[in-house]
Amino acid sequence: MTDLSQLDLNLLRVFDAVAREKHVTRAAQRLNLSQPAVSNALARLRAALGDELFLRRPGGVEPTALALALAAPVAEALDRLAEALSAQTPFDPATARRVFPVAFSEYAEAVLAPLVLARMAREAPGCLLAIRHADRTNAEALLEQGDAVLAIAVLPEPSALYTRLRMLPEAFVTLMRPDHPLAAGELTMERFLSVPHLLHSANGSRDGALDVVLGGQGLSRRLGGVVAHLSAVPEVLKRTDMIITVSARLAESLATPHRLVVREPPVAVRHTRLSLVFHRRFEADPGHAWLRRLLLAEAREA
Repeated sequence: MTDLSQLDLNLLRVFDAVAREKHVTRAAQRLNLSQPAVSNALARLRAALGDELFLRRPGGVEPTALALALAAPVAEALDRLAEALSAQTPFDPATARRVFPVAFSEYAEAVLAPLVLARMAREAPGCLLAIRHADRTNAEALLEQGDAVLAIAVLPEPSALYTRLRMLPEAFVTLMRPDHPLAAGELTMERFLSVPHLLHSANGSRDGALDVVLGGQGLSRRLGGVVAHLSAVPEVLKRTDMIITVSARLAESLATPHRLVVREPPVAVRHTRLSLVFHRRFEADPGHAWLRRLLLAEAREA
């Protein structure tokens, strides 16, 4: 079928959701529709296009060749239509009802989410910030696929299609349990490297910012463990002789409630900065601009 006049364009929203989610029920949730409504829309679209579009498989659906060919242009067309409409509509946070899907690193979420969500509860009660995980390996893909309208993490320079704003410069400190052998006395490099180190890495990497600095001096540390989630860090430190070197803001948020000791490491770790990255198509979106200003303001406050 090539005549668009015979096609209900609302069906393309359903197609886009199923193509993104590869699951009918999750697509229905994304659209705030019932699962039967989405299935009915797919049936109408299959009849109109003369193709199965999505084949059932364990755990979801698999797109046909035609669906794969249509996915990108349909997503782009819907995104551009949404941008055009939102650019013409003033954004009043007090009355707006909008979902902002964003992607944060675990560190960005730990430091910024409490501040941002508290402010949104006061200023934009009808808006929802939906956070998913991002790091340098997947942030641009999430933005490109439309799964996030912005990403905040330690990120490389993006392509020209994206705008990057730097935020939250960070120093590094070392955390340990109160009765740790290194909790008192001069923290020399020899003592620092004599104990096992804990590394927080959401993607399983065994190299951190500290390893880069130590490697430049011909030194290395012994890893005692790598954890994917920050929630595991305090208990690991309490139960072992491991220490961890992390950003100062994160260390503060962990040290106070868990009664951990904060010490300056015997090596200067280069400051790192989070980056806020978003596709340039959102630059004129009033709601997106409001969210960016809010995030930058709370980062300065942090």
